[in-house]
Amino acid sequence: MIALIRFQLAGYLRSMRFLPPLIVAVLLVLLVFGQWPSGPDRIKLATGTLGDAAAFMVPLSAWTSRSLLDTQPTVQRWITLLAVRQSAIAGLLAAFTASTVLGLILFAAPLLQALTIGVPAATTAAAALLVPLACAAGTLIGAWTSRAIIPGAGASLLTLLAILTASLLLGLGRLSFLAIPYLDWIKAAHNGPSNLQSSLPAVLLHLFLWCAAAATGYLLTLHRQTTPT
Repeated sequence: MIALIRFQLAGYLRSMRFLPPLIVAVLLVLLVFGQWPSGPDRIKLATGTLGDAAAFMVPLSAWTSRSLLDTQPTVQRWITLLAVRQSAIAGLLAAFTASTVLGLILFAAPLLQALTIGVPAATTAAAALLVPLACAAGTLIGAWTSRAIIPGAGASLLTLLAILTASLLLGLGRLSFLAIPYLDWIKAAHNGPSNLQSSLPAVLLHLFLWCAAAATGYLLTLHRQTTPT
């Protein structure tokens, strides 16, 4: 499986598909998160930036995941599927690895600000736990809209945008348990370090369960496929 993960990552890098999301991440760092918080509320502002950065990771990770999983030609993907029983898991791990690297690049500036400005270390460490789970959520959204599930490129892109929108809007109503809890952690982060730290256990549990359900559904769907797309 490790060899397959390395193979997929190498193919993704050679294809140069990583450049568009990387450019977006760098632009976000320079234009949005590169502004240093100042004034009497600088600690609160820096904490809010941690939550904002984690929220941006979800769509960027979805984009990255979809691009990586669609790098392989269809025939090669099905040969891999037949040769390696756990190829679907390997694909998810490869996509998660690429998404996490991108997420760390995006999170670097807010993390440096938090450490420099004086956000409590416990709050910063707790916020850092959002990085892998936010990247995992984005990875799974990208996987659900990859060519293995949705063959058409246009339909795949529209579905990706629809899921990202729905994952946000559902958090506004009674079906919030179906949503990625962006709004919960963003609101908590902008309310200050203590609020973020106290709210994160529930947010992280919600995010973990969402990822577990999405991953299980994705793997079962691929397992049941019997014809190439």
